[in-house]
Amino acid sequence: MHIPELCRYLAELADNNERPWFLMNKPRYDILRAEFLELVTELIANIARFDPEIAQCDPKKALFRINRDVRFGADKSPYKTTFSAALTPHGRKKPSEGGGPAYYFQINAQGNLLCAVGEYIPPADRLKIIRQHIVSDASGFSKLIKNKKLKERYGNLQEEGKLVRPPKGYDADHLHIEYLKLKSMMVWAECPVKGMVHADLKQHISNSFKDAYPLVTWLRAA
Repeated sequence: MHIPELCRYLAELADNNERPWFLMNKPRYDILRAEFLELVTELIANIARFDPEIAQCDPKKALFRINRDVRFGADKSPYKTTFSAALTPHGRKKPSEGGGPAYYFQINAQGNLLCAVGEYIPPADRLKIIRQHIVSDASGFSKLIKNKKLKERYGNLQEEGKLVRPPKGYDADHLHIEYLKLKSMMVWAECPVKGMVHADLKQHISNSFKDAYPLVTWLRAA
């Protein structure tokens, strides 16, 4: 895909986030959207080599709509300023509905690529299952968080929204109590796409997802 043109389009959209501008530039959007769909299709094939379940992912259903839901937020801008996709075997469903962990990536108006893997703020019943899995598979979880490639690529699990105190029913002295406080089980990393061509972008995303595959397999086992 034409990465400089995508970044240019998203930057202009951020400065002109209104329906008339979007409609006037719809041909640009349609071309970029088709190229992004092609990238997602190729990524599914790459990921399926190490995670065969992803072969079931429908690339069209993996893409997020550019339209924002403005019903409840103060920001009434009608369009997102990112191109993004979430890859799972079952489409973009909640974990409680069979979605499970996802491979997510986006390119934003600032020209940055975000790669994220895991489960972001899963429903309460699913989060309870994950926490119970941390307790019942403490040694396996220890191995996961020490995984060399995972740590080199992403660092530690993200702590956004972390509880201050241990969740109810869990021992404050548990080996993994700090992880039991998490509301999400995610890793993510960001980098600029400047200078990348299509092949570079595809390889970078594929490698990033492969390094996080141990997290995906651990979560699926929950």
